[in-house]
Amino acid sequence: MTAGDFENKNSARWAEYEALVRSVELGKPMPGVERLPQRFRELCLDLSLSQARMYGIRLSEKLNALVIRGYNLIYREKTGGWQAVVRMAAVTFPQTVRREWRLFWLCSAVFWIPFFALLIAAKYDLTWIQAILGSEGMSGMEQMYGSEAGQTAHLRSAYGSNFMMFCFYINNNVGIDFRIFAGGMTAGLGTLFFILFNGLQIGASAGYANAACDPKAFWSFVVSHSSFELFGMIIAGMAGMRIGMAILWPGRLPRVRALVEAAKQALPLIYGAAVMTCMAAVVEGFWSAQPIPAGFKYAFGATFWVLHVVYFLLAGRQVRDAA
Repeated sequence: MTAGDFENKNSARWAEYEALVRSVELGKPMPGVERLPQRFRELCLDLSLSQARMYGIRLSEKLNALVIRGYNLIYREKTGGWQAVVRMAAVTFPQTVRREWRLFWLCSAVFWIPFFALLIAAKYDLTWIQAILGSEGMSGMEQMYGSEAGQTAHLRSAYGSNFMMFCFYINNNVGIDFRIFAGGMTAGLGTLFFILFNGLQIGASAGYANAACDPKAFWSFVVSHSSFELFGMIIAGMAGMRIGMAILWPGRLPRVRALVEAAKQALPLIYGAAVMTCMAAVVEGFWSAQPIPAGFKYAFGATFWVLHVVYFLLAGRQVRDAA
């Protein structure tokens, strides 16, 4: 077979491959894009034949350029460095949250319903609040949120520096998220329990702060980091529930294999939750406790609540994987 015959025989397949590659590069995959890996393997074989049969440098360079473009698309998830990190943050993480929207609303309901129930109940009766917090918890709330001046003095005496506050909060927040995620191994019951417990605990704290402490001291402290911390906690719950669902309903897969597949699906969620939890600790340690006017803190917190909602709704919508 001559070089011309070889090119004429395979040109249609090469043109199809190039069209598929171009569509994925533009972020608008065309119908049939699932054939790209197969066409890539066929093109690699064509390149080898062209080189072995010495069909000429022009044809070999053309095929080699097409192979490189396809390789960069198909194996880009396996590349490391900042490109993978940026793709995870900008595309994979928000896409995974949207794909698991049922788990998102389940975990949100388990947290927010008891939170608002106790926050509202505090206006009428503190009995439930007192039962959840206990005398030690109520005393701690009064020391921390009795007044803005007392709050700063309490934090300085308890932790000594912003960095130590950051260390305390990251240890506390990571511990909460880890328990929520690990609870998925009990068929999801542990995850739901810890989310419910935190909804009750945080709701009771907020209600008691409104009723018996200085509400401004409480809300100006928590508002700045609340979106990072609470979204991170709910997303950790989604990851735990994904594991739990694989235990309860493995489908046609063996349960161990279903767990492996569920762990792969949950990985972007737990990565994202970990980053959000760390960001919450940064804000909590270096911003929330500072003597900054409450209006700035409220604006800061509201801005990040809006940004988080926009991010999870819109980020990565125009990017789809090739295969």
